[in-house]
Formats: sequence, C-alpha cells, structure tokens
Amino acid sequence: MSKNLSDLGGRKGVEENLFSKIGLAGSAEGTPSEADMERLADEFLVGKANVYGTATFYDFLKPENKGKKVYVCNGSACLCAGTQEGLVDELKSRFKDAEIGHMTCLGRCHENGAFHYQGKNYSALESGQLESVFGGESELNADRYEAQARGEAVLTRPFEGMDAYASLLKGALSKDSAEVLEEVKAAGIRGRGGAGFPMGVKWEFARNAEGPLKFIICNADEGDPGAYSDRYLLEQRPHSVLFGMMIAGMCMRAEWGVLYIRAEYPESFDIVEAAIADFRAAGLLGENIQGSDFNFDFKIVAGQGSYICGEETALISSIEGQRPEVRVRPPFPAQKGLFNKPTIVNNVETLATVPYIIQHGGAAYAALGTEKSNGTKLVSLDGYVRKPGIYEVEMGTPLSTVIDDLGGGFTESIKALHIGGPLGGIVPVDKIGDLTVDFESFANAGFLLGHASIVCIPESFSLMTYLEKLMEFAAVESCGKCFPCRLGTKRAHEMLEAANLGNYKIDTILFEDLLHTLEVGSLCAHGGGIPLPVKNALQYFGDELAQYFSKEE
Repeated sequence: MSKNLSDLGGRKGVEENLFSKIGLAGSAEGTPSEADMERLADEFLVGKANVYGTATFYDFLKPENKGKKVYVCNGSACLCAGTQEGLVDELKSRFKDAEIGHMTCLGRCHENGAFHYQGKNYSALESGQLESVFGGESELNADRYEAQARGEAVLTRPFEGMDAYASLLKGALSKDSAEVLEEVKAAGIRGRGGAGFPMGVKWEFARNAEGPLKFIICNADEGDPGAYSDRYLLEQRPHSVLFGMMIAGMCMRAEWGVLYIRAEYPESFDIVEAAIADFRAAGLLGENIQGSDFNFDFKIVAGQGSYICGEETALISSIEGQRPEVRVRPPFPAQKGLFNKPTIVNNVETLATVPYIIQHGGAAYAALGTEKSNGTKLVSLDGYVRKPGIYEVEMGTPLSTVIDDLGGGFTESIKALHIGGPLGGIVPVDKIGDLTVDFESFANAGFLLGHASIVCIPESFSLMTYLEKLMEFAAVESCGKCFPCRLGTKRAHEMLEAANLGNYKIDTILFEDLLHTLEVGSLCAHGGGIPLPVKNALQYFGDELAQYFSKEE
C-alpha cells in the first residue's frame, strides 16, 4: 500500500473520490479515454500509470470492454444449469461477438439464463421475451423467488415503515454510544461475509483509534456465484442496512457511511438511494442529527467488476482509485483504512441485523442459534431445488431442513453442493444429513459455510469441468499482489484445462504441492481458500476424477 496514494485519493473527500470519477469517465464507451485518464491523474496529483493501472484492472473499465452491449452471466449456478450456451447463440443473432461480454455473477441464480442489457438484469426469458427486451420492454427484468424465515425473522421481517425506524434510531441517539456498543457486543454477531469476526469488537477497535475522520463501509460487493442474499437485502430491506451503518457510525464516531455496491446489481442503486432519501427526509442525516453531536451521511460507490473487491483491504484500495490489491496487515483498517483514516468494513447481512439488536437487545439476539454461532443466517438456494430463494434460519438448523423442507428438495439427481462461494467446500449429497448451518459444523467436517450460497452440481455435469472453470475464475480474479496466488491459480487452471481436454495427466504429487503452496503462501483468502473445494472434490469424487490424474508410484 502507498500511503501517499491513499492520501491523494482522498484529497477531495469521499464525495469526489478518484475511483468514482474513473468509472464516470468510462461509462459512455465502456473504458475511459487516455485524455480522461491524464486529466484525472493531474486532478488528483497521481501518476498517469496509476490511473491507467486502475482502469485496466476492472472488467467494465479495461480497454477490452469498449463497445460491449450485452453481458452474459458466467457464474457457476448458470454454468451448471446449462442455460448460457443457448442464450449466447440467441444473442449472436442480434449482436456481434465483440459486443457480447460477461459478468460474474448477476445474482439470478434462482432462475439462470441471466444477462445484462442497458443497465438492467434479466433471467429465465423465452425467445419471444428476448425480442421484447431488445424492443424496449425493460420491465421484464423483474424476478421472483421465495424469501421467508423459519422461526424468528430478523432479516426477513417486513419493513415497518420509516416512522418506526426513525423512532428506533432517535432512541439510540438519546443514549450514550458506549452503551449502544455494549449491546452490539453482547449480541455476539459474527461477520456474515465469510470471515466470521465479531462485529462489535471490530467497531470497538475503530472507536478506540485516534483520528478526526472515520468511515464505516458496507461491503455490498457480493461476488460469490450462487449468492444473492445481499442483493435481497439491498433491494427488499435497504433501510435495515442503512440503519446498521448509522449505528456503527455512532458507536465508532464515524461521519461517513460508504456503500460499495457491485455494478452487477444495477437495480440496487436507485432503491438504496431512495432509502437514503427517506432517512434524510426524516431529519436523520447531516450535522448534529436530532440535536446530538453526531454527524453522518452516506456515499454510494459503484463497483466496476472485480471479485477481489470483496476482500476488505482491496475494496478500500479500490475506493481510493488504486488497483484493488490486497494489503499486508498490520496496520489493520481500523487503524489505517480508507484514505489512511480509521475504517471498518462490514458485510450487508451483518449490518442488517442491527435494527433487531437495537430493538430487542443484544441478549435476545445472542439467544438465537448456537453457543458459538449465534443469530440467524440467510441461505441462497439455486434453481435445482423446487422452491429456490432466500431462507432465513437460526444457526444450527440442519442443512437437510433447508434443502428438503424449505427448498422442497431437488428437481433432479444432484451429486454435490458447492456451498459458500468459490472458496467454499464441495459437499457430496450424502453428507447433507451430517451438517448444520453454522460455522463450526462446516469447519469440523472440512467445509466452509461462508456466505451460505448453495450451487447444486447435477449428476450429469462433469466435476472436472466444474473444477476447471472454478480455477479459471480464481486465476482471472486474482489481484496479482502475491506470487503464490497470481502464478498458482494460473498454473492450476492450465493443468485442469489440459487434463480435461485429454491432452495431459496431472501429476498428483505436483498438484497437491501446488494446492499446499496456495494455502500457506497466499496473502489473502482468495488464493488461500481456493484449494478447499478442489481437495473436497478429490476426496469425495476420486473415482470420477481418477482418469485425469497420474497414479502415484
């Protein structure tokens, strides 16, 4: 990390940040012009190479993106559904090959056949409906899925109106912020983005950090294929997320709440903006809110297509206008984060729990779930279950309950579930009955709960192809900061691809050594985590994969 670049990225404040301006410069053509990049380099007093390096990193800013008119989802749920090849063929009848790009993932895992056109996402459309979309009937972008709670509804409870939120927030503002922080700590909520670190402890770190300016960032860069729970909250329960950010700001003495929302969720932006307007109209944003000494406001930053921005330090670098490379820690973001100021990054789902905690108390939330994994969890089910959607369950709920009782079971024969995103474990179906939805159950069984997204791998789908595409994704999305990940994911993809084509037998010992190097040598969880699903596949599906590997002597 360059301290000077961080400072320069914030020289005009978060409202006029460099990254947003680069995105705006590239919005018309799909990539910023050289003249625009030179202008921004001069404006922010950074080198031209820095701006160029940033712009060329992102899917929707790099020069190859110029002229793209339609984007097809290539996430693993759509891959397993087998819908995308036919979709591309249909699109080629209307668009040139060079005009068709890709996005990963559009959060339409419950319907598949997903694509993006003129600022909106679509899925599960028939041929005649495609013609209607290209003819201007954009209302066809609506999607439908189940969204319900089994037991206590914390995240899926109906929106009670802005008056209820205003009353709850005013009550919190009337208390000492240290008292409110203790309630959040008592709740014991662990981060729902995958890491599982206690949210209240994070806030306390930033509260104790010195500095006149602090930030709370909502990580809404939900890039895990198969996951759309954050999208559900942003589009259906945005007020709960914003409320959580405001309480965080009060507890850690931050004045800005930054929402980093991925470009792949275009419908989320206007909905969140409207929710912010509700808080402003209620007199709950600005300076000295409700006569207190609390100053707070929101800023939305649009992502530009990068999975690694889900990692908190890469996300911070992104907002600053730097390449989103993972940073070495310490210093931790709570001490030196955005623009070198104390910063906390929380996941959407984690923040959305705060209204319940403030209304019912930390003890009430802590009483839900298990001793070590308390509270509730949103689980995303894809289109291979009869009732795909978002289900809220208490931690500790049997996985079989989610799949069979809530989801209605599978629509066809499934051999494995990829749970928790690309870095999550591949769970054979005969292990479903052994797992409960909590961090410890998955970890003890050699898997990872992560975001709790579930992608079904049908019996008819080649697991070798799945692993090849998975490692290709990992290689493309690596930030490149550390050698083990940058080189290791690429070499692993080359091995898997060549073996899948029948041109090569993978040396088992060499491959295991490569996976070990990724695990122990990578700077962050991207390279360190990607070996897990591969190891699960080799462990449980050795017979299917044996033909691609050389036998050990």
